[in-house]
Amino acid sequence: MHAETLVYLEHSETLSFDEERYPDAQLLKGNVVFRHDSALMYCDSALFYEKNNSLDAFGNVRLVQGDTLEGLSDVLYYDGNTKFARMRSNVKLIHTGTILTTDSLNYDRLNDFAWYYTGGKIVDSLNTLTSVWGQYTPSTKQAVFKTDVLLVNDRFTLTADTLKYNTESNIADLVGPTKIIYEEETTILSNLGWYNTRTEESMLLNRSEVIHNDGRSLTGDTIFYDKRVGKGDVIGHMCLIDSVQQGTLYGNLGKFFESDKYGFATDSALFVDWSDEENTYVHADTLYTEEIPYQMSSLQERDSIIVDSVLTWQAPDTILTDTSYRQVRAYYRVRIYRSDMQAICDSLVTNNRDSVMIMNGKPVIWSDNQQISADLVNVYLKDGTVDYVHGIGSAIASQQDDENQFNQLSGKELLAYIRDGEMRQIDVNGNAETVFYPREDDGKGAVVGVNKTQSSYVKMFLQNQKVDHILFTSATTGAMYPLDKITESQTRLGSFFWAADERPKDKDDVFNHPEATARPEQKALSAKDTSTEESAEADKQDDSDSNKSSRGRKRGRGR
Repeated sequence: MHAETLVYLEHSETLSFDEERYPDAQLLKGNVVFRHDSALMYCDSALFYEKNNSLDAFGNVRLVQGDTLEGLSDVLYYDGNTKFARMRSNVKLIHTGTILTTDSLNYDRLNDFAWYYTGGKIVDSLNTLTSVWGQYTPSTKQAVFKTDVLLVNDRFTLTADTLKYNTESNIADLVGPTKIIYEEETTILSNLGWYNTRTEESMLLNRSEVIHNDGRSLTGDTIFYDKRVGKGDVIGHMCLIDSVQQGTLYGNLGKFFESDKYGFATDSALFVDWSDEENTYVHADTLYTEEIPYQMSSLQERDSIIVDSVLTWQAPDTILTDTSYRQVRAYYRVRIYRSDMQAICDSLVTNNRDSVMIMNGKPVIWSDNQQISADLVNVYLKDGTVDYVHGIGSAIASQQDDENQFNQLSGKELLAYIRDGEMRQIDVNGNAETVFYPREDDGKGAVVGVNKTQSSYVKMFLQNQKVDHILFTSATTGAMYPLDKITESQTRLGSFFWAADERPKDKDDVFNHPEATARPEQKALSAKDTSTEESAEADKQDDSDSNKSSRGRKRGRGR
């Protein structure tokens, strides 16, 4: 045994022996002091086993190691050969501002770690941690806690089954199911990651959740969350749910800002609005959601009062109530699916206050067998379903009547009305043009020709996804063409295109991006632009038919 490993008795007021009761032990009393390497041990009395290089200390025990660590207890059992200390009853371990208290503590000086197993508490400058089992390493200031772990901070509490914690950095490593409740407003659920209790920054892994008491929650594979700033950055399968506004934002990369209730998503971004009767699925390259506050005014009636013996009416008070609405913005390659409507465009803005969807950038809307497009398209919803569609600028509505036959209406402005999930009426205003295929027997028989008209205003009524009848102004011009006397190009308006391949088929199809259908460069022409050439061609054709047969079809102005 080397001299430096021996335990030395430095001081004692009395020394005696009792071989019968304490064989091989020195009985020491009064201000007893031992030294072992860099450690000093103080007590009221002790049994010193010099041959075994060990001691049992009793009463006001102090173990002092250097100038940074001090252990206090009622009883100490110390083995100098293994440098192993067992401290019992009213144990307190103090290390550079960190205090560990327990009833039973084992301290391995050789490997520099202490642990308790009957319940203990560690207190540092910020937090109080309790658990059934705990371990603390003075050299690294790292602690490990297991079973019924509780961390209490002035601003939050943390509960877990297992936790690692550094008393210098105040960072908690989450290594098992963990719940952090933050001032009764936010709850964090995670089983892997870290949480800086000083800066309130965290990295949460393995599908962690940040849940707010106002009905919003954030879930992701990896969440970088800063509670003080109120910001969350998500990587992998983000899911941002707003149960109040009834919408969910998805994406593989996203952000969330608590103060503005603002969310951002990209990479497979999807927004699902489940506030209406029909869910709306919106996919785009980039999606933003934002809750916008505003004041809603209402009138509160006041009781009439008696003035000069006359009952006088008082004007109602105007009451302003703070409320908010959700706005969604989508940019680039936007695809939308609802069971009663599908759409594509390049940018979209929608909110649940006005129940309107504003679409820009080559917007196309489908409902039933109708396709609508314009420079700008607004879709209005009512009672959870699509009410009407408003197309502005180069608007055109197309309906596939047969494999290669399309009823068409175009003009400067278009309004399409939808009832019970079916398009019932289309109004076109300004340079209105039509191409439609009249049928015999009130629309139930065979096609009798192609009717082309030019007008300032047109109303088309549909029934069972078929054209029922059309109303024109008195200034309408046009012609009826026989099917065998007209080319396919003459049955298409200048702005016509058919993009059925781009139509989202279901909620999952919004993530697919079919090849874009070529849009015509020529916009819808006015009656003045189109009437001269086509009327002249029609006159020639009619004259030719009349000369050949008395049964030739004549021009008409539509049905």
